[in-house]
Amino acid sequence: MRAVVQTVSRASVTVDDDVVASIGPGLLVLVGATHSDSVGIAAELARKVYELRIFPPDEVARAAAVGGHGAGAGERSAAQLGAPVLVVSQFTLYGDTRRGRRPSWSGAAPAEVAEPLLTAFVDALAARGAPVQTGRFRAHMLVESVNVGPQTILLEL
Repeated sequence: MRAVVQTVSRASVTVDDDVVASIGPGLLVLVGATHSDSVGIAAELARKVYELRIFPPDEVARAAAVGGHGAGAGERSAAQLGAPVLVVSQFTLYGDTRRGRRPSWSGAAPAEVAEPLLTAFVDALAARGAPVQTGRFRAHMLVESVNVGPQTILLEL
């Protein structure tokens, strides 16, 4: 699985003109699955995301205000702060452009495989106490975010 983790001051997902999820200061996580992924990998990735020490020692609001950089940056995790997490499925994380200009999606797990893995990822975050919201699987989503820093980290298991 792959995850793009971004610190945000706010983020939201809109589907068909309805906001289906929104968070204040916290993490926006784009998640993609490949063919060899498992529920165990999803749970481990969720642990890593939620325990990733990328916030300054003060509250999440300070991270939003100062951009998460400077003295003390990287000392606290979303788990320590109780920061919310917005999870969005993103099969395009497995796009392969090594052979031209048109991406190949062959590395992405089919929806029947990916959806349960995404659910396992979200469930593992919730089991750790994360206030978690999600986009809508297989929907055309408008994802808005105000990135802090910006700080973007790619995780892969």
